[in-house]
Amino acid sequence: MASSLTKDSVRPGTPGSEKTFFGHPRGLATLFMTEMWERFSYYGMRALLPLYLVAPGGLHLSAGTATAIYSVYLSLVYLLALPGGWFADRVLGPRKTVAVAGLVIMLGHLCLALPAAASFFVGLVLVAIGSGLLKANISTMVGHLYDGPQDPRRDGGFTLFYIGINLGAFVAPLVIGTVGENVNWHLGFALAALGMALGLAQYLLGGRHLNAKSSEVPTPLTPAEKASTLRKGLIWLAIAAVFYGVVGGTGHFTLNWALIPLTLIGLIVPILVISRILRDKDLEPAERSKVSAYIWFFVAAAVFWMIYDQGGSTLSLFAEKSADNTIFGWEFPVSWYQSVNPVMIMALAPVFAWLWLWLNKRGKEPSTIVKFSSGLVLVGASFFVFLAPLSIAEGGHKAAALWLVAIYFAQTVGELTLSPVGLSVTTKMAPKKYASQMMGVWFLAVTAGDSVTALLSNPAVGGVNLDKMGFVALEAVLAVLAGVAVWMYRGKVKKMMGDVH
Repeated sequence: MASSLTKDSVRPGTPGSEKTFFGHPRGLATLFMTEMWERFSYYGMRALLPLYLVAPGGLHLSAGTATAIYSVYLSLVYLLALPGGWFADRVLGPRKTVAVAGLVIMLGHLCLALPAAASFFVGLVLVAIGSGLLKANISTMVGHLYDGPQDPRRDGGFTLFYIGINLGAFVAPLVIGTVGENVNWHLGFALAALGMALGLAQYLLGGRHLNAKSSEVPTPLTPAEKASTLRKGLIWLAIAAVFYGVVGGTGHFTLNWALIPLTLIGLIVPILVISRILRDKDLEPAERSKVSAYIWFFVAAAVFWMIYDQGGSTLSLFAEKSADNTIFGWEFPVSWYQSVNPVMIMALAPVFAWLWLWLNKRGKEPSTIVKFSSGLVLVGASFFVFLAPLSIAEGGHKAAALWLVAIYFAQTVGELTLSPVGLSVTTKMAPKKYASQMMGVWFLAVTAGDSVTALLSNPAVGGVNLDKMGFVALEAVLAVLAGVAVWMYRGKVKKMMGDVH
């Protein structure tokens, strides 16, 4: 990235040297590259995960179990973003927390690279923990590089950072997926570990360019709080160790002894967190009203992510067994489908940003509620499109790759309509007391959606075949109805939102 650095003069107080990164603080290059390599490792492994779980040369599990594992893993990543933010705020500070996160992620991928089922599941847990720690804090550090919310470079900095995310996500399946599928599964996972190692190395080397604020612990635990937290943590750890020791020692342990509790946690925690905020007596009536209105957006987002995240499980497994994965007669690895979304995001995000501005200048920009409704209708439409390749496959033929590309396209447009708006409305509707925590609540919508998928697909619970036409149609109808319901009740929700538009 050195060629893109220029010796422009910088504003007083900008950390680091006089060099800038496309006119932004030099620290942005450090965080850009860290996030790019972390996303490279994360999305590369994620593209391989469901395929490895069902492969005869992998763990050779059923599609339902593989989807449940994949969905629980994703739900954990987003669930752990909440304690990840707390850990940085109260214990280590963002900068050290991200360093620890990178190390944990790298160790997790190395465990995945070992040819043993036990180490594989340990690796998944480590990657989920590390991703939760990193996800909650690296964006905060990007914000620290600028002179407050009014810095004119701030939005541009986050846009560059967003490009880093999608660049890593785009390249990962092409490299890690190809090696994993065509050479060796575990070598693919080892490449993911190498990617995170590169990201961690340049993060540590470029750390001097970060803002000093990133090293601060905003609200450190008091000695009494440390002792209490440690004691409670050890008690829960001991309970889990004894419980699973008994289950394992008596020969009753199966994978579902871990999967089902984690799935239920992913459903219960979001409910508990939102309920706790609503019951807080410190909230003003206007703030409580906004949180009540936010529940509509939360539930809608959970439905959206429930369908959207099946792009990496249900769609991927369908492509592996029932699609003609060729372009002009040349066969490509199934994992390459996971590069479609990030490349479309990079192409379409600037178009949407321009479109909203253009409509806004003419007084025609859709409201937050209309954008949200559109996102739900689009993700529902993507599964209506899915019915076509499913029908082709049921007829004994291979479905063309373009059908799957069309599904990913509809989902990407839906994501661009709903996700940025969701992030924005979360910050706007957050009570002052929960300004930081509400971003974690937004991530919990992903946790809830993926937990529903895990519950449905798990053969021991729902046992639903998610790639059957009847259920795909049901999900599509559910998403469209949710979108219509949000739109129909827009007046009530707007009133509850108060001064937020």
